Amino acid sequence: MAEQHANKTLEFFFDFGSPNAYFAYERLPGVLERTGARLVWRPMLLGAVFKATRNQSPALIECAPKREYLWQDMQRFVDRYDIDFQRNDAFPINTLPLMRGAIAYLGTPNFEPYVSAIFHALWADNRNLGDSHELKSTLTEAGLDIANFEAQIEDSTTKQALNDATAAAVSLGIFGAPSFIVDGELFFGQDRLDFVERALTEG
Repeated sequence: MAEQHANKTLEFFFDFGSPNAYFAYERLPGVLERTGARLVWRPMLLGAVFKATRNQSPALIECAPKREYLWQDMQRFVDRYDIDFQRNDAFPINTLPLMRGAIAYLGTPNFEPYVSAIFHALWADNRNLGDSHELKSTLTEAGLDIANFEAQIEDSTTKQALNDATAAAVSLGIFGAPSFIVDGELFFGQDRLDFVERALTEG
């Protein structure tokens, strides 16, 4: 998903652990093509966002019927937009190393192959990326250097960059993923992409 030159900028705040962020990722190419918007990736650590904003993962909702309904509602979007999707049996997982990887690769040629590999491994292939062997296998299949990845995610600069990116997201009013900002206006949820697209074409 290449960034495009455009009149307006679309900021995409995401964490791989959100299935709805994956849906947004799958739908964004169409939005960018129709609007000509320039995409700016905003990786963040969703668990830290939840903690800072006193929000919680839908996986932790105590109302069992609501939890099941949310999965059923996701399936409606899967069917409507023809998204390759499987519910991940390991959900939720700790995405800290995955998001450190996103921060480390941001702005490099490895970023988009990495993002594609991680999103699809989690939400199309039902792979448990909380397992180090599965993660290494996924990275290898994507043509990424495992030793480099491991060095990057343990680097203090990478760790601080993710902390800073997450704090910046919270300061902008982000409380969950996926979130989008257009012209300073916040939109939450992949089900709000119609509003995002309208904002990108207004004016």
